[in-house]
Amino acid sequence: MKFLEKYGFQKKDIEELKENSTNSLLKEIEAHKKLVEKNLEYLNSLGVTNLIEIFINYHDMFLMDNSNFVEIFNQYESKSLVEKLAKDVRVMEYL
Repeated sequence: MKFLEKYGFQKKDIEELKENSTNSLLKEIEAHKKLVEKNLEYLNSLGVTNLIEIFINYHDMFLMDNSNFVEIFNQYESKSLVEKLAKDVRVMEYL
């Protein structure tokens, strides 16, 4: 999970993720870290400011195929979506 550090995750964030996730999900994230990174990079490129909070709460979404992941977010105007996500990460549940 060390690869998450390049996206601003601190050791405490990674520990929180490990504590709140199943071993099988953590293994999936490790096994598909290139995909997870690609999806993290996409949100980062949109200007999402609370990437860590979103990932910790919705990390299973980051295992989606990148084209499907991008398609979900492309349905919305990016500036507006980024603002809404900054106010409340639970917006992710409705995407």
